[in-house]
Amino acid sequence: MDSLTYSCIAVDDEAPALEKIKRFIEKVPFLQLKASFDNAISAMSYLKKHKTDILFLDIQMDELSGIQLVELLDYKPVIIFTTAYEQYAMKGYELDVSDYLLKPYSFERFLKAVNKALRIYEDKNASLIKADKETNNSADFIFVKTEYRIQKIFVDKILYIEGMKDYLKIVMLDDSVMTLMNFATLQALLPETNFVRVHKSYIVALNKIECIERDRIIINKERVPVGETYRGKFFNIISGLGGGKKQ
Repeated sequence: MDSLTYSCIAVDDEAPALEKIKRFIEKVPFLQLKASFDNAISAMSYLKKHKTDILFLDIQMDELSGIQLVELLDYKPVIIFTTAYEQYAMKGYELDVSDYLLKPYSFERFLKAVNKALRIYEDKNASLIKADKETNNSADFIFVKTEYRIQKIFVDKILYIEGMKDYLKIVMLDDSVMTLMNFATLQALLPETNFVRVHKSYIVALNKIECIERDRIIINKERVPVGETYRGKFFNIISGLGGGKKQ
């Protein structure tokens, strides 16, 4: 399974509650806490500058409540409300939040809310990919999520994609970009006639291959390995393009 982490922030004006949510987040290997705030105004300022996947948000806060913060956001992360006030549950669902954690909550209940939030996040991401493919049939470019922004990349410049722990490195003719997207999500964006998975850690652009030496693909002087699992399919594709059989 491809490794992926999800960025999140926590907002609560009560110090013990904020420390608890931070401690719970740190226990989950696929969550990455980017920031925490004791007020909604500071959180709003952060969210305007940083794309965030999941927002853990208290409701009852001074100056600006969690509900007011959600209503003011242009881009909304997947939201999990954390509150001691049960009467806000209905309003939370009206705002399309993914879950509602009523204090005090257990780590088990927290993890259930996280898993639900991730399902919603992935569903939204899949919808964006489908919409991008439908509106960009020529696949001249794609948009990829980096740590702080969404970046446009021209497909014909991509040489190969390399997996590097929690990141993918998209290597181009004149640049490279790191993204937290996983292989399956990124490959779904790319034209399947030209981009092929050749290793658990590599996707290559067929039209950028210079030569193949045994189980090594040469692209722009770089050597990309062909993994045992992907070897048969890759060389069948090459044979179909007139490459003959592997020596």
